[in-house]
This record gives sequence, C-alpha cells and structure tokens, in this order.
Amino acid sequence: MVQTQASAAGTLSAIIFILPGLLMIGYWQGFPFWETLLLCACGGSLGVLFTIPLRRAMVVNSDLPYPEGLAAAEILKVGSEKHDDEPANTKNKSTGMKDIVGGAALSGLFSLCSNGFHVLSSEFSYWISLGKTATTQLPLGFSMALLGAGYLIGIASGAAILVGMILAWAIFVPYLTSIFTPDQGMAAAEFASTIWAHKVRFIGAGCIGIAAIWTLICLAKPVVEGVRASLQALRTNDTDEKKALHHTDLDMSPKSIGLVFLAIIIGLAIAFFSFVNAFQLPPSVTFIYIVVGILVAVLMGFFVAAACGYMAGLIGTSASPISGIGILGIIVSSLVVFGLSTSFHVFDLPGGSQFATALAIFITSVIVSIAAISNDNLQDLKTGYVVGATPWKQQVALILGSIVGAFAIAPVLNLLYQAYGFTGALPRASMDPSQALAAPQATLMTTIAQGIFSSTLEWNYIIFGIIVGIIAIIVDQLLKHNTKSLMLPPLAVGMGIYLPPTLEIPLVIGSIIGYIVHRSLKARAAKRSPGHEEEDVESCTHRGVLFASGLIVGESIIGVIIAFIIVISVSSGGSENPLALVGKGFGNTAEILGLIAFIISIIIFVRHIFSTPFTPNDK
Repeated sequence: MVQTQASAAGTLSAIIFILPGLLMIGYWQGFPFWETLLLCACGGSLGVLFTIPLRRAMVVNSDLPYPEGLAAAEILKVGSEKHDDEPANTKNKSTGMKDIVGGAALSGLFSLCSNGFHVLSSEFSYWISLGKTATTQLPLGFSMALLGAGYLIGIASGAAILVGMILAWAIFVPYLTSIFTPDQGMAAAEFASTIWAHKVRFIGAGCIGIAAIWTLICLAKPVVEGVRASLQALRTNDTDEKKALHHTDLDMSPKSIGLVFLAIIIGLAIAFFSFVNAFQLPPSVTFIYIVVGILVAVLMGFFVAAACGYMAGLIGTSASPISGIGILGIIVSSLVVFGLSTSFHVFDLPGGSQFATALAIFITSVIVSIAAISNDNLQDLKTGYVVGATPWKQQVALILGSIVGAFAIAPVLNLLYQAYGFTGALPRASMDPSQALAAPQATLMTTIAQGIFSSTLEWNYIIFGIIVGIIAIIVDQLLKHNTKSLMLPPLAVGMGIYLPPTLEIPLVIGSIIGYIVHRSLKARAAKRSPGHEEEDVESCTHRGVLFASGLIVGESIIGVIIAFIIVISVSSGGSENPLALVGKGFGNTAEILGLIAFIISIIIFVRHIFSTPFTPNDK
C-alpha cells in the first residue's frame, strides 16, 4: 500500500509537461495553488477510476509484462517472509535477495559513475553525413534500468521499437534533412536533432494516436467483460457470492466509484469556472465552455488511460511517452476550443486568442494528469496481482496518493519558476534567459496549440504518422494470423519513432538478450536436466527476472540521491554537477569507458543467469 500510494503521488509531476505553457503565453504569472491542486487531484483520481475496468483486461487476462510492476512484485516477494501459496524458504529468499541486490549494486554503481562522477558517459551518438545535408546517427544508450526493462518486455516489443527507430533515423530524418536547409552556422547533428524533434516526432505522435485507437477497439470486448464481471461481483455488499470471492479479485464498489466520480466532476467544475470566468464572458458562454471542457477532459481521459496503460505494459512506465499522448490531447482540445471560440466570436475579443490557447492547455493538463497516473497505476495493480494484494485497497491508496501529491505540485512549480524561470517566461527581468528551464514538452504543446489557432500547424506529418500506424496495424494482424508467435505491436512502432533513440537502444538490447538467453537456456536444459527442462529454464529465468528488477531499482535509487544532492548544491549557490570528478574535456574518454563498462555489465548479467545451479524439484 505504501509503495502504491507513493508512486501515485510522484507520478503527478508529469504535469510539468504541459502546465508551464500557461506562463509561456503570458496567461498566468505563477501557478495558482487551488486551481493547480484541483487539476492534479481530479485528473489523478480520474486516472485511478479509469484503470479499474481496465485491470481485468490489461493485468489479469493479459500477457503484457509491465516490467516495473513485475520488478516491484519480485522485490516485495523476496523481502517478505512468505506469500500466498508458497511456504517461506530461507534459502530461496536469501538467493533471491542476493540477485536483486547484485543487480541494484551493478546499476547503481554505473549510474553513480555516469550521472554523478561523470567518468562514464550515459549515452553515445555517432553522426553520419549521407550527402550534402542528409544526416543520421548511430545511437547508444547505457541505461542499466532500461536494459533490465528491455529484458522483461520481451522480443516482440523490442523488435517493434527497433522498427520504429529504424524508420525514424534511417529513413525519415535522412530524407527530411536532405530536402530542408539548416540555419546559417547550424551543425549537422543539431540540424538532424531539430528535424527529428519538430517534424519526425509528429509522425510518431500520429502513429501512436491511431495505434492507441486500434488498441482501444481491441480492448473494448475484454474491458466490457471486465466491467460486467466487476458489477456482477459487487452488485450487493453482503451476498454469499461476494463473500466467496477471493480478496485479490475485489475492486472498489460501483457506489464508491460513483461517489468519487461525482466529487471529481464537482472539483473540475470549480476549477474550470475559476479559469473561464476570469475572462469575463457572458454566463451562458462560460457555462458551455465549462461543460465542454470537462467532457473533453473526461472522454479523452478514458482514451489516454487505456493507451497509456497498454504502453506501460509493453515497455514500462519509465520509457512510456506521456508527452506523445499529451500531443494528441492538446490537438483534440485545441480543435474543440477553436470550434467553440469561432462560434462565439471569441477571437474578435481583445486577448481572445490567448484565452483560447490557455483553455486548451488547461484542458490538456487534466488529460496529462489522467495519462500519467493511469500509466503508473496499472504497474502498481500488476504488482498487487502478482503478490496477492486486494485491488480495492490499492485503488483507494492510489486516489489518496494522487490527492496528497497534488498539494505539492503548485509550490514545487512556483519554486522552480522563481528560481530559474521557464523559456519565454521569466519572473524577473534581471534573470539570465540562458539559465531558464527549457520545459521542452510544454514548449512543444504550447507551440502546437498556437499553430492550430493561427492555422500554421503542419498536419501532414501527423497524417503521415497515421498512415504509418495503419500499415503497422495491418502487418501486425497479418503476422498474428499467419504465424504462431510473430507480432509487431503498432504502439511500440510509434514509440520507436517518437522516443529518443538513446532511450530505445538499451530497451532493444535488453529484449534481444532476453530472447537469446531463453533459447540458450532451453538448449542447455535439454542436455543437463532431461525430463525437467521446464523446471530448469524457469529456475534460471526467475533469477534473471530478479537481477533485471535489481537493475531497475538500483539506477532509480541512485538517480533520486544524485538529484537531491544537486538540488542542495544549486540552492546554496554551488555547482550543478557537485559530484563530478572530471570536466567536459573528459567527454570522449567517458564515452569509450561507458561503452566498455556497459558491455562488461551485460556480460555480468548474462553470466549470472547461466550460473544458476539446478537439481530437480529445487526452484
């Protein structure tokens, strides 16, 4: 319960992907406490409610791996004295804890040396010129946490991400850099990165959008069945049938869900009234804006909850592209607000365009809160499912975590704003613009909204992305119908186009390692344990899962510690890299050392799995 609640509170920080846009356009001069609180608390709580009918479809009756959820579950199982249907086993518990600690120590040390001491690089890119201006890169990322997540997600998702990355960096970026002209003095690498960020990522967003719609269509039947099962199980509070249900299958009751949903709608109505009423429109127009804004946030929210939950299941929460979903949210919100504002001639009023842009950002802030929480919550529900937790208790804890976390969002954002400012929005004229926080996702979404209202948004890239997504869906269906095991998850293809390649490479490498290791284990088991092959493979695989879980945990813990040290240093006027042992001139050497250390870490990981001893009936 503690892990569940804490994760929900922390996930709301994703609101920084969109909310600073209100400062960038000059509509807000800070983050109002109550409006920000209501946005985050209501959006986060909606994200929890929307995952309730998705739990059975995506967790109970699904093969989605949910790597972080599985990792947390394995750690909880090893750390407990015993769990459902398994007696306490001191030897296995000790071995399991050593696996987790070993993985955590390896990834933690790597993270400390790369992100703290800077003696190892965390990524490396080799840029290639293919013509006069055509440019691409061969990227490498050295994240041990993503390597562990890749090991857990499986080869299908890893291959689909690789396909998307190849499309982006072997086709789209080289072609677009060959037909566009870079600004005077712009380096080829910077030009290629700009093309990817401002054009190719929109292709990825379009692909993610259509793939998310397809995913929702495919999930419609299991989601409806899940809702029907929940309602049937919880129709009354004291029936013998309900008492006979296992505690691991009990969701929040429909009455509780209804009351929470009503409270959320009231909270959103207050927030939207405060926001819209400040522009002093006629009461009837204000009312329509409020109703439509809430409807868009809620309806779009369920869509993104399903999409984000599925993406989190595919590749994990850490790499799931929340900002990609945010792009879809800002497009839909902007189009709806554009239609309303045109009908009511709001653009003819002084500041009308600014108000419309701000309202679209405000609506999208709710959608992003829903997306972030649902993205994380299904990981928590996966953890609970594996360890035998009670779903309704988790769901209550998640809602409480969202509300508690929402109280901290406005103060933290205001602290960041007053300390650094955001690009295009500085609290004091004397501040150095070069030190402002870039907030690239908020900048991108604000630019999209302004592009829609000024009719300058380049729709062709989004439309092309939709076409790419449709092709990926067709290929995936053909593979499923004509082969026994091959597939190409279209959402993963879109994420491969959208995500930075240095994040994707360790995911892909991890998935390939998992595939090769599993096949090698099966071949070895056939020789060393005839008649017990499955038992042998399962024993080794389990140790691999525990070690991969440790890789995720170790990097995460060290990352938090390093961030805390940096905050203390910067707030006291110190360096932004207080732990650094070397300067920028060490960069090339750090890249070589990082690559060597990454390869050695992979060897240690694989050798650890194959070192698992086996005797029959000893798992």
